[in-house]
Amino acid sequence: MTTLPPVTLRHLMISGEAHIGLQFHPNKVIQALVDRLPGIAWSEENRMHHLINSRENLTLLFNTFRGVAWVEGKYFFRNRPIRPDADPVDMTTLKKIPAKPGRKACPDAYVALLETKRYSLNTARTYITQFTEFINHFPEKELNQIDELDIRAYSRHLVQIGRSASLQNQAINAIKFYYEQVLNMPQRFYDIERPRKEQKLPTVLSKEEVQAMIQNTENLKHRTILTTLYSCGLRLSELIDLRLIDLKRERNLLLVKQGKGKKDRHTVLGPKTIALIDRYIKEYKPEEFLFEGQRGGPYSAKSVQNIVKHSADRAGIRQAVSPHTLRHSFATHSLEAGIDLRYIQTALGHTSPKTTEIYTHVSTKNLSGIVSPLENMEIDL
Repeated sequence: MTTLPPVTLRHLMISGEAHIGLQFHPNKVIQALVDRLPGIAWSEENRMHHLINSRENLTLLFNTFRGVAWVEGKYFFRNRPIRPDADPVDMTTLKKIPAKPGRKACPDAYVALLETKRYSLNTARTYITQFTEFINHFPEKELNQIDELDIRAYSRHLVQIGRSASLQNQAINAIKFYYEQVLNMPQRFYDIERPRKEQKLPTVLSKEEVQAMIQNTENLKHRTILTTLYSCGLRLSELIDLRLIDLKRERNLLLVKQGKGKKDRHTVLGPKTIALIDRYIKEYKPEEFLFEGQRGGPYSAKSVQNIVKHSADRAGIRQAVSPHTLRHSFATHSLEAGIDLRYIQTALGHTSPKTTEIYTHVSTKNLSGIVSPLENMEIDL
């Protein structure tokens, strides 16, 4: 790991010409080297030094800072994958989506760069959908005619038609990707105001409700699916991707391969769940995937969603219940049972502990010992 101070390269557009921006923390040695660069200038608007973007100047920068500073190019070399260890993603289906009559299609370069940078298929689909909606909001304008004021107006439009904060952020990300990644203009729209993310608490069932769902599901396969979702804290996509070889019975663990963020992890696999899975395997005889469709291959996500919904209905649960509700319930019940938050984070596959901490707001364990001050008042209600 390098201990050299970083000099970060940025793409800038100054007076219609591409420039290389230099960002670095105050450092006398680096500043002295920067001052000696031929053609160096200062941009007050971008608050950084810059040079004309040319192959010669790029080579000059690497030679100038060699051994003195680390030249960070992750924001500059746009074709680097966002996840270098991720498998290439085939976006053929997204490329073949025809534009509707009278509407503009998403630029080919946009889709191509999403593929090159190895964005997930779901993220790419979201970006393409949101950017297509954006460009068709301005039917009379070409892309190069749309400016910051237009983008701000579009953001206000999303608020006015009732779009969620999450969708507004998705739209901004999709727009920024075009200007900052496809067109190499990363500094242009950094000051777009984003909506505050809604702080909604996850829906959680009681232990009794989860038990009722499982016990009211007589079909062995369906019961095993419900039990595995809840007892292992799985996402829907992780459940349907499970293979027989992922069962680590001797260690009471389940290997979850390439979960969200393309990372493998282990989660808990209790004896009761193992016994149920073994009974299910003996009867249904899956060949590769733990849960397979009638014609082989992984079970469909829609089928799992229907199983969860119908089981909740049979258990008399009135609120909407999804596979992710069972994952939320697993995390909350584990926390209430005294399991350390760090272990729950590992089991769920959360990168940041802040994501797992949301369950501390859902858990009612710490509230049970609180008595309302009103209860101690001498008052007749």
